[in-house]
Amino acid sequence: MIGHGANFGRKKEAAIAALLTARNTEEAARSIGIGPATLRRWQKEPEFDAAFREAQRLSYKQSTARMHQACSAAVSVLHKVMVDPATPPATKVRAADSVLNHTAKAIEIEDIELRVAALEATTASGSQRR
Repeated sequence: MIGHGANFGRKKEAAIAALLTARNTEEAARSIGIGPATLRRWQKEPEFDAAFREAQRLSYKQSTARMHQACSAAVSVLHKVMVDPATPPATKVRAADSVLNHTAKAIEIEDIELRVAALEATTASGSQRR
């Protein structure tokens, strides 16, 4: 997140990190030594809001990558449950199925993001020709 300009200080960078990990705004503010009112005011600033949203997207992207990594294990669990009649399957199958469903949804979202980016690029290049 470094590089948001001279006006975007270390405290605001720390606030964004704290907001991503804290349970609430008050806890986030306390963890970096500022008041909750200050943090709420920062959250209303367009530059801070944009940086926070970008940090959220990056965090989500990392989580999605971890889900992709878990798919192989999920498939292994499904396979073991399916072939072992002595294992109670309900909980394991639900967990594995959840990982697979979330991964499939993440792939769909990534595909949509790529399509939107391509459309935006086409639109931008079309408006530059005018």
